[in-house]
Amino acid sequence: MADAPTRPATGSTTSPERVERLSTGAAHLTEVTALATDRGRTSIADGVVAKVAGLAAREIPGVYALGSGVSRAFAAMRKAVPGGRPDVARGVSVEVGEKQCAVDLSLVVEYGAPIAEVAAAVRDHVIESIERMTGLEVVEVDISVDDIHIEQDDDEGSTRNLA
Repeated sequence: MADAPTRPATGSTTSPERVERLSTGAAHLTEVTALATDRGRTSIADGVVAKVAGLAAREIPGVYALGSGVSRAFAAMRKAVPGGRPDVARGVSVEVGEKQCAVDLSLVVEYGAPIAEVAAAVRDHVIESIERMTGLEVVEVDISVDDIHIEQDDDEGSTRNLA
């Protein structure tokens, strides 16, 4: 990912902006709320945007998990510790500027799910969720599908643990 989102933001800083986004061949307008006004400035931490992106990606059918195999293994150990909470930003990397952000996602997709369609749905939902919740313009969402989840893998793992 680049050091900072580079696409210029449009509109004034005191009123909501209308941003036209092309996705999957159709244009749609998303209202992006200004974060800097004459009454003050709002800044949003990278971790907040990462959590919104992670939660939004997990809502799409066909997404089994986020993160690489190593990060998922650490997450499983973290969950096993009493009081340990799941990391909803696992597999998400973000860069947040004053008005824009960029997101990288690492996905594990369910076997049989159409990967291109799942990725497009994740991208659209992540963009919509971040823009709606934060007011930031999302300039890009790069998706890497790192693995495919096969239900049989879970069954074999549970059988081995019983032996």
